[in-house]
Amino acid sequence: MHISPLQYLPLTLPFFLLLVAVFVGLVAYIEVRAVHDAFANAGIGTRAALFLLFGSLLGSSINIPLVELPPEHMVSGEEISFFGMHYTVPVVVEWPGTIIAVNVGGAVIPALLSLYLLLKYDLWIRAAIATACVAVVAHLLATPVHGVGIAEPIFAPPIATAIISILISRAHAAPLAYISGSMGVLIGADLLNLDKVQGLGAPVASIGGAGTFDGIFLTGVIAVLLASFTSPRPQPARG
Repeated sequence: MHISPLQYLPLTLPFFLLLVAVFVGLVAYIEVRAVHDAFANAGIGTRAALFLLFGSLLGSSINIPLVELPPEHMVSGEEISFFGMHYTVPVVVEWPGTIIAVNVGGAVIPALLSLYLLLKYDLWIRAAIATACVAVVAHLLATPVHGVGIAEPIFAPPIATAIISILISRAHAAPLAYISGSMGVLIGADLLNLDKVQGLGAPVASIGGAGTFDGIFLTGVIAVLLASFTSPRPQPARG
């Protein structure tokens, strides 16, 4: 099995740089507005949150192979457009068949952080309800895209996640948004559509990678912003 083509950016460079710009803008927002308490409300420190989001960006190009599907005609070295986003298809030579992989930045890191937030806030029931709701939305919007795998409209999961999380628990909207948004997309868009991957001609079908990474990353950004808007504001001292 050739491993090197598994490591590639999930989006074309301009769109990936756009996500980097969103991250940089978030850093500027934090430094200017000093929303350290907001991040604490989300369950993690400011620098830790930025480190994890930055780790998601770096890890988006790393895919861990899990399963190899039977050989078929592969799409190679192309750009695939879906809902305005441009996804990259890795260049492959003598590729045996579609490889099911898990993306470090879009699946491993979000799953570990979601588990931490679940344990910290004991949100098991509310998170299960919110995740199920997001998973339904993600599954309904998920589209098999030839050469890429399963793709989602970029802004739909973050917006749905924000609304659902606030309705279920405004006090814990930030951690709930991160958990339900990332896990809901992974379950509803990727895991529940694995049976549709065969025949799409995608060299790599990455869980949390191309097609869903952008939505999962922006869900993390939405969770951070929800923390800043829902965290308690300090009350003025009474003389």
